[in-house]
Amino acid sequence: MDGFLVLENGSVYKGELIGKIQEITGELVFNTGMTGYQEMLTDPSYAGQIIVFCYPMIGNYGINLTDDESDRVQLQGVVIDEECEFPSHFRSERTFSEQLLQAGVMGIKGIDTRELVKVIRNTGTLRGIIMNKLPDSYQSIDFWEEKKSSHPYPLVEQVSTLEIKTFSNAGPHVAVMDYGYKKSIVDSLLQEGCKVTIVPYSYPFKDMLNLNPDGVLFSNGPGDPMDLIEHLGEIKKMTEHFPSLGICLGHQLIALAYGAKTSKLRFGHRGGNHPVKDLQTGKVSMTSQNHGFVVEEQSISEEIFKITHINVNDRTIEGIQHIDLPVSSVQFHPEAHPGPSDTNKIIKDFINQIIKLGDSRYAITS
Repeated sequence: MDGFLVLENGSVYKGELIGKIQEITGELVFNTGMTGYQEMLTDPSYAGQIIVFCYPMIGNYGINLTDDESDRVQLQGVVIDEECEFPSHFRSERTFSEQLLQAGVMGIKGIDTRELVKVIRNTGTLRGIIMNKLPDSYQSIDFWEEKKSSHPYPLVEQVSTLEIKTFSNAGPHVAVMDYGYKKSIVDSLLQEGCKVTIVPYSYPFKDMLNLNPDGVLFSNGPGDPMDLIEHLGEIKKMTEHFPSLGICLGHQLIALAYGAKTSKLRFGHRGGNHPVKDLQTGKVSMTSQNHGFVVEEQSISEEIFKITHINVNDRTIEGIQHIDLPVSSVQFHPEAHPGPSDTNKIIKDFINQIIKLGDSRYAITS
């Protein structure tokens, strides 16, 4: 069935609809990765967004049963150029479009996605609609205001767990504040021997004291970090009491909790080839990233944090370390799914820090 991708700047792209036929609206973002489309589909950080895949053919190796980052497809929709309808991989269970249809998600193919990426880069992130009929009013202000008001918020509340989940293990106990965590983050902790407890995004400090983990990891997630402003006080208390690591949205929330500011990037960082420099060693690593907001450098107090990592391309902040407390955070994804594993040492260092600081704590909790 023919369909249309309509942008709020008035542009219209005609293609062929795939997945479940319905009208969907979302923030249009692009990912530069050549692989990893299954992880992107199921990454909670993409909630509310329509992904434009830069790579010209999607679905080459199909969809398998093991690479999902959550229990469902999380994004609003997808835009691709060409779909591989006959994938070739020994683990493949279904095609890309079959995955969309089963999840009740719509997409559109036959779009020159690289040309579309140029538009997003030049104009900044845009809202888009995928539909099967083009209304006469699609260029009107009222049309877009109506679509904006019907957009589901807050996004973190939609993707966070409602129940506490525990994965037993013999090592340090890490609580994961779930703002939309990726399964691969938990897998990385479990591979290092950690016991892991997933708690809701609104989990209060007093309950964390009762849980008494050895460390707290603040996860990735979707949306504007300022949507969670009412929780910043609780986040700060946790970081003052427990060794802490923030990843992506968790990084932004830790910075905000200590008085820093965040702002929205023109078109975000999404892909598996973003170079990040470690300011202590001078080493540049390739990283996996998926975010639209950053911590503003001038808002970081030198008396509270030192900057540990910067983005080589645009010099934005990629990592901070508290001056006095065992608290650090990174904007990129050290668990590297999908993407390079150059920075998986971040998680190992966090666990080693817990072990180094935690002999007396283990005596209490053992």
